[in-house]
Amino acid sequence: MAMSASTDAELRSGDPDGFFEVIDDQLVEQPPMGTESVWVVSRISYRLATFVDEQANGTVVSEMLFTLRRAPLLRRRPDVAFVSSDRWPLDRSIPRENGWEVVPDLAVEVVSPSDPFEDVLDRVHDFLKAGSALVWLVLPKLRQVYVYDGAASIRVLNDGDELDGGTVLPGFRCPIRSCFPPSVSE
Repeated sequence: MAMSASTDAELRSGDPDGFFEVIDDQLVEQPPMGTESVWVVSRISYRLATFVDEQANGTVVSEMLFTLRRAPLLRRRPDVAFVSSDRWPLDRSIPRENGWEVVPDLAVEVVSPSDPFEDVLDRVHDFLKAGSALVWLVLPKLRQVYVYDGAASIRVLNDGDELDGGTVLPGFRCPIRSCFPPSVSE
């Protein structure tokens, strides 16, 4: 399927209206995140960025559009991502146009009330197929994190567990509880 002229022009303009992804050459607007999901994204992004800055081993970004496939074009926007300096050296400039041409080592997806769950799972699998070594699927309502170390390796972490960076971010550790806003019972 060829990309429409308007989609191509919007992508080249560098800043189409709203948050979007490109799925099989089609521009797809993304629904806004809920307040709780934004809070969770901020906490995870902060914790990861602090750790990565101390290690000087890569870059942490939020809401960055990544090109995962060229044909048909697939560009996904994880809530948080880590790109190691092995994949993109720290002294290499970040491109100005939409669609960073690198697959993140770690992609983090935080489920919002407006997210159809099947779409979220499609995103997880797209990152894994493209070569992300680790994907965290965060479910704020359940206070759980599904850790994908590959399509066949999934661990479910609960509120009392600790999230770790595995082989992607060795030494990174974070209590799951600290990623979520306080609950009514706390």
